[in-house]
Amino acid sequence: MSRPEVLTEIAVHAERLNLSSLLIPEHVVVFGQYASRYPYTADGLMAIASDRPFLNPYVGLAYVAALTRRIRLITNISIVAAHNPLILAKEIATLDYLSGGRFALGAGLGWMREEFQALGISFERRAKRTRECIAVMRSLWSEPSTTFHGEFFNLDNAIAYPKPAQGGNVPILFGGESEAALRRVATIGDGWIGANMTPEEFAAKRKRLFVLARQAGRDPERLVMMTVPAFKPERPADLKRYHEAGVHELVLMQGLPKRVEEVAPVLERIAREWVEPAAQLDSSICPAG
Repeated sequence: MSRPEVLTEIAVHAERLNLSSLLIPEHVVVFGQYASRYPYTADGLMAIASDRPFLNPYVGLAYVAALTRRIRLITNISIVAAHNPLILAKEIATLDYLSGGRFALGAGLGWMREEFQALGISFERRAKRTRECIAVMRSLWSEPSTTFHGEFFNLDNAIAYPKPAQGGNVPILFGGESEAALRRVATIGDGWIGANMTPEEFAAKRKRLFVLARQAGRDPERLVMMTVPAFKPERPADLKRYHEAGVHELVLMQGLPKRVEEVAPVLERIAREWVEPAAQLDSSICPAG
């Protein structure tokens, strides 16, 4: 969805047709060859070409925000540890402030070691760095001034304005299906974006997540539950099964069109087949770029 005229059509028609959110992924750089294994395919390779244009998701979502008034804006998934948290906190605060509080941070650790090496950031320490980034950003969003001393970041009496429209409550939705990923959601997340699961697989992971959240003294019922079927079948007939598994929002990756004139018909079909039935179940449907 990198061409501006296509992204414009997607944003305008997605909002018109009552899709709940629009998601944009993140990679800073990718590589023609890599040893890292992509976690969702049998051969460990991304199922998209290395020369696919990856928009900066924050700039892309700011573009969408200017075209819309209601639809929620989500990164899917932003590699938080690849960023300086002061700069990222400013970008997110600005986007949320200008969009009227419509942003949610879909956050993950990242899987491509080569990307971290190119950025000069430790792949092995990315989990700890992610937690520090989140702590710094939440403080910058909510406090008059921030003092923080950690392994990666140190600052005294730092002041950052504007605050997000949501203040320190910008939702942070973690991706990942491992035990460590579920524990991150349970302890510091506001929700979960699970991927590549059937309804039954999602329900089992959700059950474990709820156990971990209760152990952390948190109410799991307050967590937002999203899933991206990805390489599992995406069939409207399964919508009820996902709802019964506890999914609040289903993220579709149906190959959004590259031609402007094809956008409205494709999204209208998605609305007929998915959005209207989901509304009867009090669930939401959103497209991923």
